[in-house]
Amino acid sequence: MAKQVAKIYGEALFDLAMEQNKPDAYLEEVLGIGKILEENPEFDKLMKHPKISKAEKQEIVGNVFSGSVSKEMTGFLKLVVSKERYRDINSIFSYFVDRVKEEKKIGVAYVTTAIPLSAGKKAEVEQKLLQTTPYKKMEMHYSVDEDIIGGMIIRIKDRVVDSSVRTKLLEMKKQLSQIQLGELIERKV
Repeated sequence: MAKQVAKIYGEALFDLAMEQNKPDAYLEEVLGIGKILEENPEFDKLMKHPKISKAEKQEIVGNVFSGSVSKEMTGFLKLVVSKERYRDINSIFSYFVDRVKEEKKIGVAYVTTAIPLSAGKKAEVEQKLLQTTPYKKMEMHYSVDEDIIGGMIIRIKDRVVDSSVRTKLLEMKKQLSQIQLGELIERKV
């Protein structure tokens, strides 16, 4: 349900941004609001408090964000509050950010390696991804996980390419188990 809410509201915000030809401006506002919300957990608690009415919450949103963001963004936030969807604001914003990046052909890649990559290797990986994907620009996120032993795991959206040594060893183990099981069955027959 939360994913559906994020999609509906995030898509509505995206449509508004595109209609006004302001996706970059809206993206900047969404990222700014997200940062403010992250840095002020008390505001989040206040907006989620069940004893504060929708009208009061809308007034709070107006007071906090009017003048800081566009009137359209303030209106959008008030709408989210009036529909009692404030709890989903982070996923709504996340959906919107992903949608704008997709529109601008910016891919987001998560690369996991067993050891840190040099700047040259990172550039090589990024170039390879740009050549093999429809993206014009890549936002790269690197992490190190010694447990993968070697190789790398690359995730872009819901697509994963796993060329880690750990995965290859697990696949070999599974194949060997199947061969041994097959031999055992043959002997009994």
